[in-house]
Amino acid sequence: MTSLYTEAWLAGSDGHQFYTRTYAAPAPGPKAVILFVHGFAEHVRRYEHVHIDYPKRGITLFSFDQRGFGRTALDKEHKSKDAAYGKTSWKWQLGDIEWWVKYLTKEYPDKPLFLMGHSMGGGLSLAFPTRTEPPPSQNTVKLLRGVIASSPLIRQTTPAPKVMRWAGGKLANLFPFKTFPADVPADYLSRNEAANEANLKDPLIKRIGTLRGLDDMLSGGEHLVEDDYQRWPKDLPVLFVQGTGDKVTSYKATEEFYNKIPVQDKKISLYPDAYHELVHEIDGIPAKLFEECVSWIETHLSSSEGAESDEAVSGPASKL
Repeated sequence: MTSLYTEAWLAGSDGHQFYTRTYAAPAPGPKAVILFVHGFAEHVRRYEHVHIDYPKRGITLFSFDQRGFGRTALDKEHKSKDAAYGKTSWKWQLGDIEWWVKYLTKEYPDKPLFLMGHSMGGGLSLAFPTRTEPPPSQNTVKLLRGVIASSPLIRQTTPAPKVMRWAGGKLANLFPFKTFPADVPADYLSRNEAANEANLKDPLIKRIGTLRGLDDMLSGGEHLVEDDYQRWPKDLPVLFVQGTGDKVTSYKATEEFYNKIPVQDKKISLYPDAYHELVHEIDGIPAKLFEECVSWIETHLSSSEGAESDEAVSGPASKL
Protein backbone atom coordinates (compact mmCIF):
# COMPACT_ATOMS: atom_id res chain seq x y z
CA MET A 1 0.00 0.00 0.00
CA THR A 2 1.18 3.51 -0.80
CA SER A 3 -0.33 6.91 -0.13
CA LEU A 4 -1.49 6.94 -3.76
CA TYR A 5 -3.12 3.55 -4.16
CA THR A 6 -3.71 0.15 -2.58
CA GLU A 7 -2.32 -3.01 -4.18
CA ALA A 8 -4.04 -6.36 -3.74
CA TRP A 9 -4.06 -9.83 -5.26
CA LEU A 10 -7.69 -10.83 -5.71
CA ALA A 11 -9.28 -13.99 -7.07
CA GLY A 12 -11.63 -13.82 -10.05
CA SER A 13 -14.73 -15.93 -10.66
CA ASP A 14 -12.70 -19.06 -11.44
CA GLY A 15 -10.08 -18.48 -8.76
CA HIS A 16 -7.58 -16.93 -11.18
CA GLN A 17 -5.35 -14.49 -9.29
CA PHE A 18 -5.28 -10.85 -10.46
CA TYR A 19 -2.96 -8.02 -9.53
CA THR A 20 -5.16 -5.01 -8.73
CA ARG A 21 -4.79 -1.36 -7.80
CA THR A 22 -7.36 0.85 -6.14
CA TYR A 23 -6.98 4.63 -6.22
CA ALA A 24 -9.47 5.49 -3.49
CA ALA A 25 -11.20 8.83 -3.09
CA PRO A 26 -10.75 10.29 0.41
CA ALA A 27 -13.49 10.64 3.02
CA PRO A 28 -16.43 10.92 2.82
CA GLY A 29 -15.94 8.47 -0.07
CA PRO A 30 -16.35 8.55 -3.84
CA LYS A 31 -19.05 10.26 -5.82
CA ALA A 32 -18.34 7.77 -8.63
CA VAL A 33 -16.27 4.65 -9.33
CA ILE A 34 -14.32 3.70 -12.47
CA LEU A 35 -13.43 0.18 -13.55
CA PHE A 36 -10.40 0.58 -15.83
CA VAL A 37 -9.37 -2.03 -18.46
CA HIS A 38 -5.91 -1.65 -20.02
CA GLY A 39 -4.77 -2.51 -23.53
CA PHE A 40 -2.88 -5.34 -25.23
CA ALA A 41 0.56 -6.31 -23.89
CA GLU A 42 0.56 -3.67 -21.18
CA HIS A 43 -0.35 -3.25 -17.51
CA VAL A 44 -1.95 -0.77 -15.14
CA ARG A 45 1.25 0.71 -13.71
CA ARG A 46 1.67 2.58 -17.03
CA TYR A 47 -1.34 4.76 -16.08
CA GLU A 48 -0.26 5.67 -12.57
CA HIS A 49 0.63 9.26 -13.50
CA VAL A 50 -3.00 9.97 -14.48
CA HIS A 51 -4.88 7.56 -12.24
CA ILE A 52 -3.53 9.27 -9.12
CA ASP A 53 -5.56 12.38 -10.01
CA TYR A 54 -9.02 10.79 -10.03
CA PRO A 55 -9.32 10.55 -6.21
CA LYS A 56 -8.54 14.28 -6.01
CA ARG A 57 -11.81 14.82 -7.88
CA GLY A 58 -13.78 12.47 -5.65
CA ILE A 59 -13.61 9.47 -7.98
CA THR A 60 -12.32 6.03 -6.99
CA LEU A 61 -10.56 4.12 -9.77
CA PHE A 62 -10.07 0.33 -9.69
CA SER A 63 -7.69 -1.28 -12.19
CA PHE A 64 -6.31 -4.75 -12.74
CA ASP A 65 -3.64 -6.39 -14.86
CA GLN A 66 -5.69 -8.40 -17.31
CA ARG A 67 -5.56 -12.18 -17.53
CA GLY A 68 -2.46 -13.01 -19.59
CA PHE A 69 -0.73 -9.66 -19.04
CA GLY A 70 1.33 -7.66 -16.57
CA ARG A 71 1.94 -9.03 -13.11
CA THR A 72 -1.17 -11.21 -13.37
CA ALA A 73 0.76 -13.26 -15.93
CA LEU A 74 4.36 -12.73 -14.82
CA ASP A 75 4.56 -12.38 -11.03
CA LYS A 76 6.30 -15.59 -9.95
CA GLU A 77 5.16 -15.35 -6.34
CA HIS A 78 1.47 -14.58 -6.80
CA LYS A 79 0.31 -15.58 -10.29
CA SER A 80 -1.98 -18.54 -10.86
CA LYS A 81 -0.31 -21.81 -11.85
CA ASP A 82 -1.96 -21.83 -15.28
CA ALA A 83 -1.16 -18.18 -16.01
CA ALA A 84 1.02 -17.43 -19.04
CA TYR A 85 1.75 -14.33 -21.04
CA GLY A 86 -0.92 -13.73 -23.68
CA LYS A 87 -2.99 -16.70 -22.51
CA THR A 88 -6.45 -15.20 -22.70
CA SER A 89 -9.65 -15.03 -24.76
CA TRP A 90 -12.60 -12.70 -25.12
CA LYS A 91 -14.79 -15.18 -23.25
CA TRP A 92 -12.45 -15.05 -20.28
CA GLN A 93 -11.84 -11.30 -20.52
CA LEU A 94 -15.53 -10.39 -20.74
CA GLY A 95 -16.20 -12.76 -17.86
CA ASP A 96 -13.48 -11.04 -15.85
CA ILE A 97 -15.00 -7.62 -16.50
CA GLU A 98 -18.38 -8.91 -15.38
CA TRP A 99 -16.79 -10.23 -12.20
CA TRP A 100 -15.19 -6.87 -11.37
CA VAL A 101 -18.39 -4.97 -12.18
CA LYS A 102 -20.23 -7.11 -9.62
CA TYR A 103 -17.33 -6.83 -7.16
CA LEU A 104 -17.26 -3.03 -7.31
CA THR A 105 -21.04 -2.80 -7.06
CA LYS A 106 -20.80 -4.70 -3.77
CA GLU A 107 -17.80 -2.71 -2.55
CA TYR A 108 -19.40 0.64 -3.40
CA PRO A 109 -23.16 0.17 -3.23
CA ASP A 110 -25.28 2.97 -4.67
CA LYS A 111 -22.26 4.66 -6.29
CA PRO A 112 -22.39 5.33 -10.06
CA LEU A 113 -20.05 2.86 -11.80
CA PHE A 114 -18.33 3.67 -15.10
CA LEU A 115 -16.43 1.27 -17.34
CA MET A 116 -13.34 2.75 -19.01
CA GLY A 117 -10.98 0.93 -21.40
CA HIS A 118 -8.06 1.71 -23.66
CA SER A 119 -7.21 0.06 -27.02
CA MET A 120 -7.90 -3.67 -26.56
CA GLY A 121 -9.54 -2.71 -23.26
CA GLY A 122 -11.58 -0.11 -25.15
CA GLY A 123 -12.80 -2.76 -27.56
CA LEU A 124 -13.73 -5.02 -24.66
CA SER A 125 -15.54 -2.15 -22.92
CA LEU A 126 -17.61 -1.56 -26.06
CA ALA A 127 -18.26 -5.27 -26.53
CA PHE A 128 -19.34 -5.80 -22.92
CA PRO A 129 -22.81 -4.20 -23.32
CA THR A 130 -23.48 -5.86 -26.71
CA ARG A 131 -23.14 -9.57 -25.94
CA THR A 132 -26.14 -11.78 -26.66
CA GLU A 133 -25.09 -14.57 -24.29
CA PRO A 134 -23.32 -14.57 -20.91
CA PRO A 135 -20.85 -13.26 -20.12
CA PRO A 136 -22.07 -10.72 -19.37
CA SER A 137 -25.70 -10.89 -18.33
CA GLN A 138 -27.85 -7.91 -19.20
CA ASN A 139 -28.52 -7.46 -15.48
CA THR A 140 -24.79 -6.81 -15.01
CA VAL A 141 -24.70 -4.32 -17.89
CA LYS A 142 -27.51 -2.39 -16.17
CA LEU A 143 -25.15 -1.78 -13.23
CA LEU A 144 -23.11 0.59 -15.42
CA ARG A 145 -23.81 4.33 -15.54
CA GLY A 146 -21.66 4.88 -18.63
CA VAL A 147 -18.71 3.74 -20.77
CA ILE A 148 -15.53 5.57 -21.83
CA ALA A 149 -13.58 4.10 -24.75
CA SER A 150 -10.08 5.44 -25.37
CA SER A 151 -8.56 4.64 -28.80
CA PRO A 152 -10.66 1.45 -28.91
CA LEU A 153 -9.53 -1.46 -31.02
CA ILE A 154 -12.38 -1.83 -33.47
CA ARG A 155 -10.22 -2.05 -36.56
CA GLN A 156 -6.49 -1.61 -36.97
CA THR A 157 -5.33 1.53 -38.74
CA THR A 158 -3.46 -0.75 -41.14
CA PRO A 159 -5.26 -4.12 -41.02
CA ALA A 160 -3.41 -7.38 -41.51
CA PRO A 161 -4.09 -9.13 -44.85
CA LYS A 162 -7.37 -11.05 -44.83
CA VAL A 163 -5.70 -14.32 -45.78
CA MET A 164 -3.37 -13.98 -42.80
CA ARG A 165 -6.29 -13.26 -40.50
CA TRP A 166 -8.21 -16.24 -41.88
CA ALA A 167 -5.25 -18.55 -41.38
CA GLY A 168 -4.69 -17.20 -37.90
CA GLY A 169 -8.29 -17.90 -36.96
CA LYS A 170 -8.03 -21.49 -38.16
CA LEU A 171 -4.77 -22.03 -36.28
CA ALA A 172 -6.28 -20.50 -33.14
CA ASN A 173 -8.85 -23.30 -33.09
CA LEU A 174 -6.07 -25.90 -33.24
CA PHE A 175 -3.39 -24.25 -31.09
CA PRO A 176 -5.19 -21.54 -29.10
CA PHE A 177 -2.37 -20.62 -26.76
CA LYS A 178 0.61 -20.92 -29.05
CA THR A 179 2.52 -17.65 -28.84
CA PHE A 180 2.97 -15.44 -31.88
CA PRO A 181 4.97 -12.20 -32.43
CA ALA A 182 2.79 -9.12 -31.98
CA ASP A 183 5.05 -6.09 -32.02
CA VAL A 184 3.69 -2.57 -32.25
CA PRO A 185 6.51 -0.08 -32.95
CA ALA A 186 7.03 2.05 -29.87
CA ASP A 187 7.09 5.27 -31.91
CA TYR A 188 3.52 4.49 -33.02
CA LEU A 189 2.28 4.84 -29.44
CA SER A 190 2.75 8.57 -28.82
CA ARG A 191 4.82 11.59 -29.82
CA ASN A 192 6.45 11.46 -26.39
CA GLU A 193 9.91 9.96 -26.97
CA ALA A 194 10.58 9.38 -23.26
CA ALA A 195 7.32 7.45 -22.83
CA ASN A 196 8.04 5.35 -25.92
CA GLU A 197 11.54 4.55 -24.65
CA ALA A 198 10.11 3.52 -21.27
CA ASN A 199 7.73 1.17 -23.08
CA LEU A 200 10.66 -0.55 -24.82
CA LYS A 201 12.47 -1.06 -21.51
CA ASP A 202 9.43 -2.15 -19.50
CA PRO A 203 10.00 -5.70 -18.10
CA LEU A 204 6.25 -6.29 -17.84
CA ILE A 205 5.70 -5.78 -21.58
CA LYS A 206 6.35 -8.66 -23.96
CA ARG A 207 5.80 -8.25 -27.69
CA ILE A 208 3.95 -11.50 -28.13
CA GLY A 209 0.40 -12.79 -27.94
CA THR A 210 -1.38 -16.11 -28.33
CA LEU A 211 -3.27 -17.13 -31.43
CA ARG A 212 -6.60 -17.23 -29.55
CA GLY A 213 -6.03 -13.94 -27.78
CA LEU A 214 -5.00 -12.13 -30.96
CA ASP A 215 -7.77 -13.58 -33.12
CA ASP A 216 -10.46 -12.80 -30.55
CA MET A 217 -9.17 -9.24 -30.17
CA LEU A 218 -9.15 -8.50 -33.90
CA SER A 219 -12.28 -10.37 -34.96
CA GLY A 220 -14.23 -9.17 -31.93
CA GLY A 221 -13.51 -5.56 -32.82
CA GLU A 222 -14.70 -6.07 -36.38
CA HIS A 223 -17.93 -7.71 -35.18
CA LEU A 224 -18.62 -4.60 -33.12
CA VAL A 225 -18.88 -2.31 -36.12
CA GLU A 226 -20.36 -4.90 -38.48
CA ASP A 227 -23.20 -6.22 -36.34
CA ASP A 228 -22.93 -5.91 -32.55
CA TYR A 229 -23.47 -2.14 -32.52
CA GLN A 230 -27.19 -2.84 -32.96
CA ARG A 231 -27.37 -4.23 -29.43
CA TRP A 232 -25.94 -1.18 -27.68
CA PRO A 233 -28.37 -0.34 -24.83
CA LYS A 234 -30.35 2.77 -25.71
CA ASP A 235 -30.00 4.11 -22.15
CA LEU A 236 -26.22 3.58 -21.73
CA PRO A 237 -24.19 6.78 -22.32
CA VAL A 238 -20.79 6.47 -23.99
CA LEU A 239 -17.79 8.75 -24.56
CA PHE A 240 -15.16 8.06 -27.25
CA VAL A 241 -11.73 9.74 -27.18
CA GLN A 242 -9.03 9.21 -29.79
CA GLY A 243 -6.27 10.91 -31.75
CA THR A 244 -6.56 11.49 -35.48
CA GLY A 245 -2.90 10.51 -35.85
CA ASP A 246 -3.46 7.07 -34.29
CA LYS A 247 -1.31 4.57 -36.19
CA VAL A 248 -2.52 1.56 -34.19
CA THR A 249 -6.32 1.67 -34.04
CA SER A 250 -8.50 3.36 -36.64
CA TYR A 251 -10.26 6.50 -35.49
CA LYS A 252 -12.45 6.24 -38.61
CA ALA A 253 -13.73 2.88 -37.35
CA THR A 254 -14.48 4.55 -34.02
CA GLU A 255 -16.44 7.25 -35.84
CA GLU A 256 -18.34 4.57 -37.75
CA PHE A 257 -19.28 2.73 -34.56
CA TYR A 258 -20.24 6.02 -32.90
CA ASN A 259 -22.54 6.91 -35.80
CA LYS A 260 -24.17 3.48 -35.82
CA ILE A 261 -24.99 2.83 -32.16
CA PRO A 262 -28.67 3.50 -31.33
CA VAL A 263 -28.17 5.83 -28.37
CA GLN A 264 -28.64 9.60 -28.16
CA ASP A 265 -26.39 10.20 -25.16
CA LYS A 266 -23.05 9.73 -26.93
CA LYS A 267 -20.02 11.91 -27.55
CA ILE A 268 -16.85 11.54 -29.59
CA SER A 269 -13.80 13.78 -29.10
CA LEU A 270 -10.98 13.62 -31.62
CA TYR A 271 -7.59 15.03 -30.66
CA PRO A 272 -5.96 16.39 -33.83
CA ASP A 273 -2.71 14.65 -34.79
CA ALA A 274 -2.46 12.79 -31.47
CA TYR A 275 -1.25 9.20 -31.53
CA HIS A 276 -2.58 6.05 -29.87
CA GLU A 277 -1.80 6.60 -26.19
CA LEU A 278 -3.41 9.89 -25.23
CA VAL A 279 -2.27 9.53 -21.60
CA HIS A 280 1.35 9.68 -22.77
CA GLU A 281 0.97 12.35 -25.44
CA ILE A 282 2.56 15.81 -25.62
CA ASP A 283 1.08 19.34 -25.74
CA GLY A 284 -0.88 18.94 -22.52
CA ILE A 285 -3.16 16.28 -23.98
CA PRO A 286 -3.11 13.99 -20.89
CA ALA A 287 -4.44 16.85 -18.74
CA LYS A 288 -7.09 17.77 -21.33
CA LEU A 289 -8.15 14.11 -21.55
CA PHE A 290 -8.40 13.81 -17.77
CA GLU A 291 -10.56 16.93 -17.51
CA GLU A 292 -12.82 15.73 -20.31
CA CYS A 293 -13.35 12.31 -18.71
CA VAL A 294 -14.01 13.76 -15.26
CA SER A 295 -16.40 16.38 -16.62
CA TRP A 296 -18.30 13.76 -18.62
CA ILE A 297 -18.59 11.51 -15.56
CA GLU A 298 -19.81 14.42 -13.44
CA THR A 299 -22.62 15.12 -15.91
CA HIS A 300 -23.74 11.50 -15.59
CA LEU A 301 -23.77 11.03 -11.81
CA SER A 302 -27.51 10.48 -11.93
CA SER A 303 -29.84 9.50 -14.73
CA SER A 304 -31.47 12.94 -14.64
CA GLU A 305 -28.12 14.78 -14.59
CA GLY A 306 -27.06 12.91 -17.70
CA ALA A 307 -30.06 13.99 -19.73
CA GLU A 308 -28.38 16.56 -21.96
CA SER A 309 -29.71 17.87 -25.22
CA ASP A 310 -29.15 15.86 -28.38
CA GLU A 311 -26.92 18.59 -29.77
CA ALA A 312 -24.59 18.31 -26.78
CA VAL A 313 -24.12 14.57 -26.87
CA SER A 314 -24.53 13.53 -30.47
CA GLY A 315 -23.93 14.84 -33.94
CA PRO A 316 -20.54 15.66 -35.51
CA ALA A 317 -17.37 14.68 -33.67
CA SER A 318 -15.77 17.43 -31.63
CA LYS A 319 -12.15 18.35 -32.37
CA LEU A 320 -10.05 19.30 -29.36
